Amino acid sequence: MLLVGGSAAPPSLIRGLDRHGLTLIHAWGMTETSPLGSVCRLPVEFDDAPEAEQLDYRSRQGRPSPFVEIRGRGDDGELIPWDDRTMGELEVRGPWVARAYHRGEGAEKFTDDGWFVTGDIVTIDARGNIRICDRSKDLVKSGGEWISSVDLENALMAHEAVAEAAVIAVPDERWGERPLAVVVLREDRQADADDLRDHLATQYAKWQIPDRFEFIDELPRTATGKFKKTTLREMFAGAKVS
Repeated sequence: MLLVGGSAAPPSLIRGLDRHGLTLIHAWGMTETSPLGSVCRLPVEFDDAPEAEQLDYRSRQGRPSPFVEIRGRGDDGELIPWDDRTMGELEVRGPWVARAYHRGEGAEKFTDDGWFVTGDIVTIDARGNIRICDRSKDLVKSGGEWISSVDLENALMAHEAVAEAAVIAVPDERWGERPLAVVVLREDRQADADDLRDHLATQYAKWQIPDRFEFIDELPRTATGKFKKTTLREMFAGAKVS
């Protein structure tokens, strides 16, 4: 059994580990939650569900730990419904969740009624199950709509020719921002931008699909192994897609 909490594992990785008898369990938390906030364990009612439904559930970050409360706030400032579709920024509170930073710094990270603003963009289903869609700084805001870079990355990495993929927002004169995909191909496989667009078109509307694909040998990473999107933005800073 593997507990994963650094970043969302793509379904293709979960499925691959299953073949080796390793069960991946998602968890979510932050330093400010000391550190555990939620854990995703497959409910017993999913024991006989089709594999695709089980995999979809296991790809989430789970339900909040006991005594931890959650809510999401949309771009309009209103609380989001728990409909598993509407995206909003996750806010949490609980006995071991920080309610302030030292000497009052970073006060904007805490609401007036005592909730910690996490910076994670999520959907929440009727069970209170969290799905991390993005960090607020990485979300693509295109024409007033939000596009999850994490969801696009997971979908791209499900393609048989793709080893790794990262999606960033780049400026667009008409829509404000548009997604750009940076892709590392497997050594023994080939794919071009049209192949990847066709692959994404089975799951996403046309406006959600990246307008541009860049192919590189290796994605830059942080010290903890996450995709270093600040470096990617610097690399493709002038990559306007309009």
